[in-house]
Amino acid sequence: MSDASLAEREVSPLRYPLGRIPAHGEMMEAAPGIYWVRMPLPFQLDHINLWLLEDEDGWTVVDTGVASEEVIGLWRQVFASGLKGKPVKGLVVTHLHPDHVGLAGWFTREWGVELQMSRTDFLMCRNLVLDTGREAPREALDFYRAAGFSQRGLDSYAKRFGHFGERVSPLPDIFRRLKEGDELRIGGRRWRVVIGSGHAPEHVCLYCEEAKILISGDQVLPRISSNVSVHPTEAYENPLQDWIDSCHRIRAGLPDDVLVLPAHNEPFYGLHARLTQLIDGHEDGLSKLHELLAEPKRAIDVFPALFKRKIGPDVFFMATGESLAHLNCLIGRGEAVVSRDEKGVNWYRRA
Repeated sequence: MSDASLAEREVSPLRYPLGRIPAHGEMMEAAPGIYWVRMPLPFQLDHINLWLLEDEDGWTVVDTGVASEEVIGLWRQVFASGLKGKPVKGLVVTHLHPDHVGLAGWFTREWGVELQMSRTDFLMCRNLVLDTGREAPREALDFYRAAGFSQRGLDSYAKRFGHFGERVSPLPDIFRRLKEGDELRIGGRRWRVVIGSGHAPEHVCLYCEEAKILISGDQVLPRISSNVSVHPTEAYENPLQDWIDSCHRIRAGLPDDVLVLPAHNEPFYGLHARLTQLIDGHEDGLSKLHELLAEPKRAIDVFPALFKRKIGPDVFFMATGESLAHLNCLIGRGEAVVSRDEKGVNWYRRA
C-alpha cells in the first residue's frame, strides 16, 4: 500500500522501457496497436492507466476511470482526437473498484457496447452500489468494533459508509462474463484471460502471447503493492492467501519476458521478479506479525509489523483491512487464534 523506498528502486530488477508518461487524456502508443491513456483520480493514488487496443474497424477499451465530469471530458477529448475516426466496439473491465469500473455503464450507453468482466466482480459491484445512501449496518459496526475501533472511529466509518456508488455510473443490466482461459480476438491477436484473486474476487488480466504483453490491472503493479483487505461482508475470508496463490500461479504460467501494462505506475519488464517481491513481502509481513502475536493484540495494534510508515487517518481503514487479511491468513495456516472479549473486541495470539 506504500511506495517502495528509494533504496529498493535503485536495486530493482525491473526495467521501464517507455521514456515518458502521457498527459491526462493523451493517447500514447505503448506497443504496436496498444495505446496508453492516463486519467486523474481524486485519491491519494492520483492516476490510473487505461488501455485502448486497436482493431481494423474500432477499439477495445480496458478499464474506464472513475465516474466524474472531469474524466468524461478527457474521454471526449480522446474520442475527438485519438480514435482515427473509428468507434469504440469493445469494453473490458479488470475488476470492481470504481477507478476501473466507474464509467463502464456510461461507455455501454455512449457507444452501444457490451461490458465484459468477471461474474463475481460484476455482481459484487452491483451489490456495493446498492449501499449508496444507506446507513452503516450494525454488523459492519460490530466488525470494526471487534478490530479495536474507538467510538470516534466507528462514527467516522458510519459517515464514510455508502459512498462506493458515487463514483460508479449506473451499470448495465446485462454483461458478458470473462473467466480463466477465455480468449478474445482483438487487433488480429488472441488475448487470453488470466484470473487473479485477493485484491478483487475475480480480477481479469489479459495476456497476448504473440505480442508478449500482459495487461495486469491491479494484479501486478511495479512500485506499490495492491491493497489486500478483509471487509465486513466477508469477515472470515482469507484474501491474502488467495493473493499469494495467484502470484505463484501467474509466475508459473506466464513467461518473464512480457511487457507488463499495469493500472498504476509505468509499464515495465520483470514480471517474475516483481511477483517474487510481492510474495516475499507478504510472507515477511506474516512472519513479523507471528512474532508480534506472542502477546495478544487487536487488529489495530499490529500495524508496526506490516507497514513501514506511520498510519494516519487517511489510510486507517485500508490499513485495518490489510491487517485483518494478514491475521486471517495466519489463522488459516493454523498459526494464530482469535477470541472475543466481553466488549466485543477480538484479540489475536499465536496458536
